[in-house]
Amino acid sequence: MDEIRIVDLEVFANHGVLPEENALGQKFVVSLALRGDFSAACASDDLADSVDYGAVCHVVDAVLRGSTFKLIERAAQAVADAVLGEFSLVQEIDVELKKPWAPIGLPVAYASVKITRSR
Repeated sequence: MDEIRIVDLEVFANHGVLPEENALGQKFVVSLALRGDFSAACASDDLADSVDYGAVCHVVDAVLRGSTFKLIERAAQAVADAVLGEFSLVQEIDVELKKPWAPIGLPVAYASVKITRSR
């Protein structure tokens, strides 16, 4: 399968177990690997034969800003569901959702979850 990658898309959203996370919001960083057969786009040089990664980014942003989830696992699943539902050429997706400001109480670069889903 071919792969389109989107790396470190930043979205400000309101997810978390703690009430202040939901009230104040925080930055989330999303990376995606979109897999499918993109050979038609390779031959035609036409965006209609591929996946518009700009449109994918806007779907991810809308999903994460439009809902509130307690767990980043659930937020990642919502992203995977939306992308698979919206873009028929995507046969498999990896979603990594990073939470750089995770309220852990210790120095950490981020906490993250990575899921893989397919049709």
